[in-house]
Amino acid sequence: MSEMDDLAAFAVLIEAGSFTLAAQQLGCSKGQLSKRISLLETRFAVVLLQRTTRRLSLTAAGAALLPQAQALVIQVERARQALARLKDDIAGPVRMTVPVSLGETFFDGALLEFSRQYPQVQIELELNNNYRDLSRDGFDLAIRSEVANDERLVARPLLAWHEMTCASPVYLERFGEPLTPPALAEHRCLLNSHYSGREEWLYHQQHELLRVRVSGTFASNHYNLLKKAALADAGIARLPSYLLQEELADGRLRWLLRDYQTRSMPMYLVHPYQGGLPKRTQVLADYLTDWFKRSGEALARLSR
Repeated sequence: MSEMDDLAAFAVLIEAGSFTLAAQQLGCSKGQLSKRISLLETRFAVVLLQRTTRRLSLTAAGAALLPQAQALVIQVERARQALARLKDDIAGPVRMTVPVSLGETFFDGALLEFSRQYPQVQIELELNNNYRDLSRDGFDLAIRSEVANDERLVARPLLAWHEMTCASPVYLERFGEPLTPPALAEHRCLLNSHYSGREEWLYHQQHELLRVRVSGTFASNHYNLLKKAALADAGIARLPSYLLQEELADGRLRWLLRDYQTRSMPMYLVHPYQGGLPKRTQVLADYLTDWFKRSGEALARLSR
């Protein structure tokens, strides 16, 4: 045990008035407590207590040391109370890291709405597609498409998205609409350079897997740039469903090959494992879970 622990034990002992009561309060045996007091006396080279079978008496050294030990106990309790208030208050900073396209699409509206409800919470949002170690890098929350078997993290499902093949009405008027995946080989396709197999698009229908070789004059690793290219009539893109809610609703993009299934991907809200989240972090996590549930339901209605 540390010297500070021994000083605190000394203060508790004098307050309790007996080794038996003090040991119960400290959760140790009378022998362990006696040893700690002896170690304290050895460390300071003084005698702190006169011990009899009936009572404990402070020596002059013990009386001089007692106020300092009591002050230490008070400071520890004040620190504990301050942390408890911080944990219970819906106020303070929350650091969060999310994928770039997801952050650009949702988090302006979602977090502005949250901030109106909880103006004392300061959110620091990082847009980053790279893996971040939450504990090491100091993040409270993250959104990830994959959750490794990491016992340090807690994950809750947030949303599930699938890739949608889409193009603008102007492009389709010019070049026609592909009615089957193989027809994509005759079109200008917008490629995602994040994937090594960007020129092979996969589709499922019932139990059949279709592999289609596509080509195009524009590629990017950024979903929003690919969406902008599709809106500019530059070609056919495969984009996450969460990116297309407004564009499908107002007709600026059309969903193609609806009878063919494409890649589906879950997204998770994760945080470092701990006994209990601070209230501000828990409230934000609950809010985002509900917000994405409502957003997913709206997108599902558009996809029918």
